[in-house]
Amino acid sequence: MKKYIYKIVMISSVFLVLGCDDGSDSVGKSQIDTSTPILNDLDIWLRNNFVSTYNIEVLYKWDINDTDIDRYLHPPYEASVQPVAEALQKAWIEPYTTLGGENFVKKIAPRQFTFVGSFNYNPNSPTITLGLAEAGAKITLFNIDFLDFTDINSIRQPLKTVQHEYGHILNQNVPIDINYGQINPENYTAQWFNRSDAQARELGYITAYASSQESEDFVEMISEMLTNSKEDFDALVESIDSDLAKSQIREKEAMVAEYYQTNFNIDIYELQALMNAATQELVN
Repeated sequence: MKKYIYKIVMISSVFLVLGCDDGSDSVGKSQIDTSTPILNDLDIWLRNNFVSTYNIEVLYKWDINDTDIDRYLHPPYEASVQPVAEALQKAWIEPYTTLGGENFVKKIAPRQFTFVGSFNYNPNSPTITLGLAEAGAKITLFNIDFLDFTDINSIRQPLKTVQHEYGHILNQNVPIDINYGQINPENYTAQWFNRSDAQARELGYITAYASSQESEDFVEMISEMLTNSKEDFDALVESIDSDLAKSQIREKEAMVAEYYQTNFNIDIYELQALMNAATQELVN
């Protein structure tokens, strides 16, 4: 009886195997798309000017998993992409390359930019996020569909965001002086958005966001210095009523200048002049 059952099981197994074999290759097809992508003129321009030259990828066609799925975000119009990319090239990459050397941005840079067409509104907060940096490897820029290249202040917005986030990347490579945060630590607050920029300046911070914490204070100083001319930046500081606050911001300015000179052999005021001239040229 046992032998009989055994034979039935063996015969059934043979039929099962034969029934499943349709004569095709037993190895399934890859789920990864390995086909050569179709590139349009914009893709080719981005490859030539960012990928091949600086090993920086610019994403403008993306799925929802590339951004925060809890936000109402959408990819930009193709027409919005190249003007923003050119602005980054001319007013951020080229000035750093001129003063820091051909390999400066190649060595220290985000490896990927993601362009988002829409605004990124923060829930439960009266603020919007203009940009994000992730582990020094990726920067996301928002609301690029709404930039006005006839208005220099509109052009400065994404540049200021990139200068801010790039300041974080520089800081990850070379930490700031620990004394920076000791200049006026008493007024750092997580509720920074309840202050106006003018109020923050009277407390010794260049912007309201700079008053959130030491690291943001440092990169906000960088972004404000590098997206304004020296004359405009000086006028901004001199407009502060409090002599103490004015001296605190000047002390921070000096530490930022020393940081660039000591660690990267870059005169930040020369960098400021190059970036301001390039930004002026971007205005249509």
